[in-house]
Amino acid sequence: MKAPEFIGYYRVSTVRQGVSGLGLDAQKKSIADYLNGGHWKIIAEFVEVESGKRNDRPELQRALALAKQTGATVILAKMDRLGRRASYVLNLLDNSGVRFVFVEMPHASKLEIGIRAVVAEEEGRAISERTKVALAAAKRRGVKLGTYGRELARQNKAAAAEHARKLAPTVAEIRASGAQSVRAVVEELNRRGIPSARGARWHVPAVFRLLHLIDGPRRRRRAKRARPVSRKLSALPA
Repeated sequence: MKAPEFIGYYRVSTVRQGVSGLGLDAQKKSIADYLNGGHWKIIAEFVEVESGKRNDRPELQRALALAKQTGATVILAKMDRLGRRASYVLNLLDNSGVRFVFVEMPHASKLEIGIRAVVAEEEGRAISERTKVALAAAKRRGVKLGTYGRELARQNKAAAAEHARKLAPTVAEIRASGAQSVRAVVEELNRRGIPSARGARWHVPAVFRLLHLIDGPRRRRRAKRARPVSRKLSALPA
């Protein structure tokens, strides 16, 4: 008898979401604990770094396509990893032609899933509204907003630079093997199974930013050396 096959789908909104309990490690552990001890096989895993409010998710589409092709079940740690809009979640359940399992409620009926999807969407809307009201009240009291955001941006920039530094030798090797275009580098990084800084597959914009970080200092040095020396006309001898 053929062992059941699963496709793991994980979604995080930001790289730093691990603390919330919905990070990649937490999701993977939840699924591994659920499947532990059974005769099963995870044939593929897809990681999405995207907000649950957005519907354009390429990794989810890849997971669904593979599930249709193989008959495997898409397994997720929580229902809200599929999406935070009830209509979107229910449409996928009804019309995708794919079977889903949510570890937090593996035996839930479609009615229960529908109710929880609607409740989750309403909770998200209420949290968003309360946050806006609290920020507006803080602003009226003279609280300076955005300090944490600037610090977070600085940390993200430093993390991206460090990730680029570590990948520079690999990228140099890939280029030396003949991959000169951005798309060629994308394909080779994905073929080697090297994740992006967000733990996902590489795409053209991400590799473009990576190459900019790697080549930026070198390009600036070359430009500085090639810059012609100019003098003001007034300084020239008559």
